[in-house]
Amino acid sequence: MPPLTITLPSDREIQITRSFAAPADLVFDCWTVPALIQRWLGPADWVFTHCEFDARVGGKWRFVTRGPDGFEMASGGEVLEITRPTWIKTTELYDMDWTGGETINTNRITEQNGVTTSVVTILYASKEARDGARATPMAEGMEMGFKRLDELLADMPAS
Repeated sequence: MPPLTITLPSDREIQITRSFAAPADLVFDCWTVPALIQRWLGPADWVFTHCEFDARVGGKWRFVTRGPDGFEMASGGEVLEITRPTWIKTTELYDMDWTGGETINTNRITEQNGVTTSVVTILYASKEARDGARATPMAEGMEMGFKRLDELLADMPAS
């Protein structure tokens, strides 16, 4: 699959679009099932020390990862809306608040001819927070994870 694309739909949003050669239900599971999330999300040399995702409205989620140098990064939030296999909307806040406050993240998942597209839109508290996030190597890090997700999906049986 081609690499992700990033657009800026408003002065407070970043939109990440990526397609996967897999059915929507499998892609949805990889975004919401902790045992699957841990297998692809983030850089390959980081490990999850904690991964929870309660995939229901009002459910909490929390991820804690540790880098090769021992640095830990943690974030969490709440599931605001969820419709299997097409829609996930959550809040997100990092423990070390590098994003300038809580974000609202939506993930629209659509399937056409066996290819599923995930469109993640991150709404930041301000334009400055959005610009700060965009200035990081987030796209490179996300694409590293998405390549791992491609591999995971290729190994998963279709339901």
